[in-house]
Amino acid sequence: MKIIFLEEFGKAIIPEKLRPKIREYLLRAGVTEVPYRLFGGLFYGFILLTILLFFFYAYPLLIESFSGLKLFILAFVSGLAIASSIAILTFAVIYFYLDLRIFNRTKQMEEMLPDFLKFVSENLKGGMSFEKALWSAIKPEFGILATEVRLAAKKVMTGQDVDDSITEFTDKYDSPMLRRSFNLIIEGLKGGGQIAELIDRVIENITETRMLKKEMAATNMTYVIFITFVVIVIAPGLFALSYQLLIILGSFISKIGTTQISGGMNLPLTISSISIKQSDFVVFSRYALVIISTFSSMIVSMIRRGSIKAGVAYIPIFIASSLLLHFLFMMVLTKIFGGLIAI
Repeated sequence: MKIIFLEEFGKAIIPEKLRPKIREYLLRAGVTEVPYRLFGGLFYGFILLTILLFFFYAYPLLIESFSGLKLFILAFVSGLAIASSIAILTFAVIYFYLDLRIFNRTKQMEEMLPDFLKFVSENLKGGMSFEKALWSAIKPEFGILATEVRLAAKKVMTGQDVDDSITEFTDKYDSPMLRRSFNLIIEGLKGGGQIAELIDRVIENITETRMLKKEMAATNMTYVIFITFVVIVIAPGLFALSYQLLIILGSFISKIGTTQISGGMNLPLTISSISIKQSDFVVFSRYALVIISTFSSMIVSMIRRGSIKAGVAYIPIFIASSLLLHFLFMMVLTKIFGGLIAI
């Protein structure tokens, strides 16, 4: 059955002033049309999820403590807070996904840029004009870069200046490499110099920059190994060892207290019970490992790839590895220290 007003609700929740910016942002992510139907579906989802969370969790808690006007006001505020939280979380996830997609598209274009510029340089050396050399260099294997350059070339064919169309393309993505490379080419066109030689120097500069980045990543590999070992092995082992220490101290204190009562002796030290629950410490350890693994994976991503976005895949790997080893350490140390507790 067709959902009524799906696209209309999607357009209603997006202000008209933001629509051009959203369309431009989606184009950078490779989405050609604004998904108003998706936004409308999210609108229905917000309403349904808000109603479920409110009546199953918030309202039963409120009705136990409040009544009358106060209950109505708090119910309205809690419902609005639930809806706002769901909307903010959902749009944050969508924005993160699109931003990561834009980043990956930008990196793909940067990878293809030297090969593309080689074709342009060869076409220029063959006697073609810059516009024709740019158009002839567009090949399917260049992927996203070919698509974006094709759009710029079409703008040139419709009467737009070459420098304006290329500038729009480079400003579309947050890539210093694309921007600097094409800016140098544009300046060379304005100056009337040998564009082919200039492009060859740009290619050499890009290649040298990549080599330097690889050398820096190889030099800092020791720090990557150290951080990885600490997060995945050392931290889970220490938390598991601390848990066993907590159990041993609790057993020791209980035996000391029993000895004092049965013997009637008053020791100079007063030992009370441990206020930390074992279950709470386990939960704390897991949350701490998740936080440590997340930030450590970001640091490793910065060292190896030069950007946090490039290493998003490290985050679930670090978290899963640290939690798994924490579970294994807990099992092994429980068997090792189980005899000490029984004594």
